[in-house]
Amino acid sequence: MVNEYKMILASNSPRRRELLAGLGVDFTVRVLPDIDESYPASLPAAETAEYIACKKAAAYRRQMADDELVITADTVVIVDEEVLGKPADAEEATQMLKKLSGRTHQVTTGVCLTTVEQTVAFSVKTDVTFKQLLDTEIEFYIKKYQPYDKAGAYGIQEWIGYIGCTGLNGSYYNVMGLPVQRIYTELQRFTHRRSLQDYRQ
Repeated sequence: MVNEYKMILASNSPRRRELLAGLGVDFTVRVLPDIDESYPASLPAAETAEYIACKKAAAYRRQMADDELVITADTVVIVDEEVLGKPADAEEATQMLKKLSGRTHQVTTGVCLTTVEQTVAFSVKTDVTFKQLLDTEIEFYIKKYQPYDKAGAYGIQEWIGYIGCTGLNGSYYNVMGLPVQRIYTELQRFTHRRSLQDYRQ
């Protein structure tokens, strides 16, 4: 699959590295510093992750080689049309988890697959329902797991997901940070489009 490209994952996330490796593809990790991840306040919440993923891709495109395929991604948690990113500290993490407690929220991951010839962007949404979390459960989770690198202040694969998640509609791996099934499908389409281009030439 896409053997003609050197695949690059533009993320420091160990979860994304693990998930992409699970597809059985060879890739290297390359992370550029200080990429602007801001977005317009008027942007609909559901479009935020894809917008940021494409913004990250634009930063890489300026220095890509012809045989490289870069994967950029961004994950956000959405509740009541409010975008929850990564918490700055324990207080903000507590506030986020209290907003998610006892209700259903959306986790959206935007992905951009980029070569010098073409770009494909998409987003995948998963609905996640939490039970009513006790203050002591929130406090324990934040103190032990320090989820400051996670959108919405939680990792579904961690303790809080074990005891708190009562329902999930969509891709579990999307909630972890990378919708690998959709990425697999889009990489296959990349190969098909490239084959058609070569045939027409």
